[in-house]
Amino acid sequence: MEEAYVQLTIEKEVGYIEFFHPAHNSLPGDVLRKLAQTITKAGENDAIKVLVLKSGGDRTFCAGASFKELVNISNNEEGKVFFTGFALVINAMRNCPKFIIGRVQGKTVGGGVGLASATDYCMASKFAAIKLSELNIGIGPFVVGPAVERKLGLSAMSQIAIDANTFYPAEWAKQKGLFTEVYESNEALDIAVKNFTQFLCTYNPEAMKEMKKIFWKGTEDWDNLLLTRAEISGRLVLSDFTKNKLKEYK
Repeated sequence: MEEAYVQLTIEKEVGYIEFFHPAHNSLPGDVLRKLAQTITKAGENDAIKVLVLKSGGDRTFCAGASFKELVNISNNEEGKVFFTGFALVINAMRNCPKFIIGRVQGKTVGGGVGLASATDYCMASKFAAIKLSELNIGIGPFVVGPAVERKLGLSAMSQIAIDANTFYPAEWAKQKGLFTEVYESNEALDIAVKNFTQFLCTYNPEAMKEMKKIFWKGTEDWDNLLLTRAEISGRLVLSDFTKNKLKEYK
């Protein structure tokens, strides 16, 4: 069995942050915390000018919250702590002084859509369909919702949040503003990401830092907002409705 990991590699001033979990790149609490820490440290590393967020494997980008951990949450505090993991990652991305380029090679669900939305510039393959599935199990995309709404707009975000059974194709996500470009293959995606990030490294780092502040203006309350949202998810995951749904999936 392959083991979960978060790793940072640096190539020609580009920092590649890669996360992986054998269960379709789902995100348990320890991976979320390490991912947030890695993003923060990479933002402080003077050897890095631009960051790329990617996941391991050729298929699913991210399956969202770890199903195994959701099933085992037994009280409000455990629920809040778990969902706070997504808040920590999104806020780490928001506060990182460097541009974060998303590389989305496959389907992404729930919290994974939040991660893609929190990148500053997101590139994808044609296989990168997206779905906000949280309502299916009786919760909602509360923590990642602000990031998704910021990128797609309220109308598109509410559409995919309510229609929680449907995968929306990568081209739809591009039309709504999540993806900047959609490529025919993972190989073409990787070439494009490499070329684009190398070009970004020719920019003035201070100029990119100041631009990022402007891009994220108006999100200064997210440190508190996302924690409040984590409390809502942590409470709802304990509901009889959600517990029964999780048993069905199990």
